Amino acid sequence: MRLILALLLPWLQFFTIGRPISGIICLVLQITVIGWIPATIWSVYALSQYRTDRKIAALKRS
Repeated sequence: MRLILALLLPWLQFFTIGRPISGIICLVLQITVIGWIPATIWSVYALSQYRTDRKIAALKRS
């Protein structure tokens, strides 16, 4: 679900992973038509880093 959100509304995905400042910057980038593609790539990359960080944190707790 977050991946679909990252593709359609990249700025909103940043708010779901707890990075509101990045979400605002991404929104400004997404406002331009040319900036939509970099915003989407950045959002998908941030989502993959978020998942990796959660997996590492889970391993440390175990």
